[in-house]
Amino acid sequence: MRRYLVFFIMVVLFSQINTIADTHPGSPEPDFKAAKPVWPKGRSLEKNLFVGFRTVLEDIDSTETLILRISGSSAFRIMLDGRLVGYGPARGPHGYYRVDEWDIPADNEKAILAIEVAGYNVNSYYLLDQPAFLQAELLQDGKVIAATGSKDNGFETVILNERVQKVQRYSFQRPFIEYYRLTPGYRSWFTDPSFFRTAVDCEMLENRRLIPRRVGYPTFKHIAPVQTYSAGKILQNNEVEHPWRNRSLVNIGPKLKGYKLENLDLVLSDEVQQIKTESKDILQDDYSAVPDYLTKSDYRIYDFGTNLTGFIGLDVTCKKDARIILTFDEILSDKDVSFLRLSCVNAIGYELAPGSYKLLSFEPYTLQHLKVMVLEGECDISNVQLTEYAYPGTGRATFDCSDERLNKLFCAAKQTFRQNTLDTFMDCPSRERAGWLCDSFFTSRVALDMTGSAVVEKVFFENYLLPEKFEHLPDGMLPMCYPADHNDGVYIPNWAMWFVLQLQEYGNRSRDDKMLSDLEPRVMALLDFLSQYENSDGLLENLPSWVFIEWSAANRFVQDVNYPSNMLYAAVLEAASEMYDKPKLAKKAQSVRETILNQSFDGTFFVDNAERTDDGSLEVTENRTEVCQYFAFYFDVASPETHPDLWKKLVNDFGPQRSKTKAFPEIHPANAFVGNYLRMELLSERSLTKQLRSELTSYFLEMAETTGTLWENMSPAASCNHGFASHVAHCLYRDILGVRNVDIPSKTVTLRLQNMGLEFCTGQIPTPNGVISISWKEDASGGFSANIELPREYDLELDPRCSPEFRISCNGKPLLDR
Repeated sequence: MRRYLVFFIMVVLFSQINTIADTHPGSPEPDFKAAKPVWPKGRSLEKNLFVGFRTVLEDIDSTETLILRISGSSAFRIMLDGRLVGYGPARGPHGYYRVDEWDIPADNEKAILAIEVAGYNVNSYYLLDQPAFLQAELLQDGKVIAATGSKDNGFETVILNERVQKVQRYSFQRPFIEYYRLTPGYRSWFTDPSFFRTAVDCEMLENRRLIPRRVGYPTFKHIAPVQTYSAGKILQNNEVEHPWRNRSLVNIGPKLKGYKLENLDLVLSDEVQQIKTESKDILQDDYSAVPDYLTKSDYRIYDFGTNLTGFIGLDVTCKKDARIILTFDEILSDKDVSFLRLSCVNAIGYELAPGSYKLLSFEPYTLQHLKVMVLEGECDISNVQLTEYAYPGTGRATFDCSDERLNKLFCAAKQTFRQNTLDTFMDCPSRERAGWLCDSFFTSRVALDMTGSAVVEKVFFENYLLPEKFEHLPDGMLPMCYPADHNDGVYIPNWAMWFVLQLQEYGNRSRDDKMLSDLEPRVMALLDFLSQYENSDGLLENLPSWVFIEWSAANRFVQDVNYPSNMLYAAVLEAASEMYDKPKLAKKAQSVRETILNQSFDGTFFVDNAERTDDGSLEVTENRTEVCQYFAFYFDVASPETHPDLWKKLVNDFGPQRSKTKAFPEIHPANAFVGNYLRMELLSERSLTKQLRSELTSYFLEMAETTGTLWENMSPAASCNHGFASHVAHCLYRDILGVRNVDIPSKTVTLRLQNMGLEFCTGQIPTPNGVISISWKEDASGGFSANIELPREYDLELDPRCSPEFRISCNGKPLLDR
């Protein structure tokens, strides 16, 4: 079996076993009893329209749970008597809409259920550009209490024009920022049945194609700051010589929808750039429930202690007109909040008439530090909090060992996973919230470790399966992230290849043979597309669009023949051969590997690319990168046996220490993704566990200690919370705890326990059948005793490289035959 499949051991398929991706909450065939898709008349294509739907519930049976069945576009928030009880929808592919079913607590006999819907109607990587609508019905004991489109028990509909409509985009990848003009009565519509707002007429829209949500529902935990980090004064209206105005602001048009700069009601990013911090008083005081009194030009920075994702909230009371700006970020920059660090507008604005407010952002954001600035008026600020929006089902996954540094890594990896896994696998929960390929290859492994389920991965692949075609992309090509709009026609052919590798791993971990079979046409069409770019040597040449290896010098060497891309291509051909029983593809894969080896290896290192000369010949360059070497070994072009000298150099001279030793300076260093992660895989496969333990802390400990999450790059210049980085938890389970593989369909656990200098290690890994518990510790004899508790009907297998130093008991019985 090839190395890129080392995570899973192939076993004989059992047709009687249900796949672990099949279980999901809600109806398997979603439908509405009475509700129809509706929206204010003639406005379903209007950009950034904020609409409210409410129903006043009377004589509720508080002993019976209310269920809200709901779907919509673009995003909705569910409020019960003014408090958040739901948010969605779970994202689906173009032309399909997932149906949520939220339990609504019937605490009182009378209540107001309100649904706020943002119809963005712009292309993004986060929410699809599809006409706005809401379809919702409230049920109790199977009976419809209220339904959109119903004449007798419908929802009152209003335009929530407190949210300013003509504002700039939040980022290239996400829709609009939030800016509000509020009076105290704005909340009365959510809490007072008698409060009147002018209703608008809705029109019923054509029926939508509905699909299940499948994934679990988040809970909304309220998290307070751990400290008030600083206080001080700001200066407004400072001249900025070269203001930041990126593509999300100035390139609005058919390829990037929004409101053009000249049509905006305000340009918040311009104004906030003109604000300078005049004085800083570093407080680092424990956060207090006592309100902060802020006058004009005052600010506070609140520290949540960990990088978190959710809805930003605070209570504000002002005696005269006030204006407040919130800015936020994952880290502090020069002890301040840099709201543009991620090239997105991490700012929310509020204009407030005198009165009291409970403010809560509509969109989820990612932050550790929140800066509250009063531009006008004076305010009491209290109850600052973040309402968490993250994956709910990781509580049973635990890890603890005698090296506290590794424990910090696990906590950071778990936190990173939770925030990047909700309705799909995301790259980051901040700038993009997009379902990127390649990132998902690594995050999907962690999903099984953390949840014992592949249901989110099933949804991920279902989104790629269902659309008839992907607009703006050539036939056969897969979107680099999805669900997403790619109006500019950009795609990453390498990421489409990683899709195939992940699909094979998904098949092994889920036994969802139907999904593999249904996606075969997509895979074959992709291979047909790629084959157009094969040269006379059988290698891919001049791949189009955005050829991406990783964020390092490797991205400068992608033409004309890029050898890392072809190493990946060989792996894809072989994976497709194994999934679909196509031996010719395996033969082709081997031919590609042999050609790469003949052309790329210069006797010492693998070279990244070759270029066509004027006479048409192919000339191998001298461009060599660290990540190219890892590709060669990971994708079986080379091995420690075939290239022992290179392997020795990689093991001993490369890795995190090379930034200090400066060994082989001519070889461009790798970045976090994917180079350093592939390095971890190679060390793991060769059982270099002590070294792996050391390098994990060298690479990632600073991240864990700085933000409590793991980063996109080795530096905090970009996202400090990236889903693929949670793969560190997979390394800790597999290589430190020693659980080499959990095969849930075949109910088999494989152990590879090794002495790496730890005194003890314990952990729990959830499965649908119960928790796998393992603990081992050093004993008085100098060896180790290990105890494993498996769910009923599970079998234990020992990897041949499991150390004989370990005396193992399974479910209370010692293993005598080793």
